[in-house]
Amino acid sequence: MAMTIHVDVVSAEESVFSGQVEFVVLPGEAGELGILPGHMPLLTRIKPGAVRLRLPDQEAEELIFVAGGILEVQPNKVTVLADTAIRGKDLDEAKALEAKKNAEEAMASRKSEIDYARAQAEMAEAIAQLAAIDKLRRRGH
Repeated sequence: MAMTIHVDVVSAEESVFSGQVEFVVLPGEAGELGILPGHMPLLTRIKPGAVRLRLPDQEAEELIFVAGGILEVQPNKVTVLADTAIRGKDLDEAKALEAKKNAEEAMASRKSEIDYARAQAEMAEAIAQLAAIDKLRRRGH
């Protein structure tokens, strides 16, 4: 039996995942982070993107989109506190494309620096969702 670590992925709305995994990969601020059982303690921010979970005795990885947040790693537990978390199977490509289009329009109008910054954040989130959808599609989900 493979070694595992407990992972919780939660958002403000709900617990999206809670269970044992062989490893977790997620988008850290400085690049992709891979966490295996026994990883040293860590606290860092994460960027919008896909959290990939390898469940024991399963060939395919579980995919969860997060729109940024905080990662806490303890020797026997990983906690992802996400601004928004959506199961891969629940991602809506049409909605993500619409959000990207709206963000592009908001950036083009540039009413104020605050509006522009918000539009940039919405654009990054939409692009990350579309990338997660593309990953799922390539894996045949």
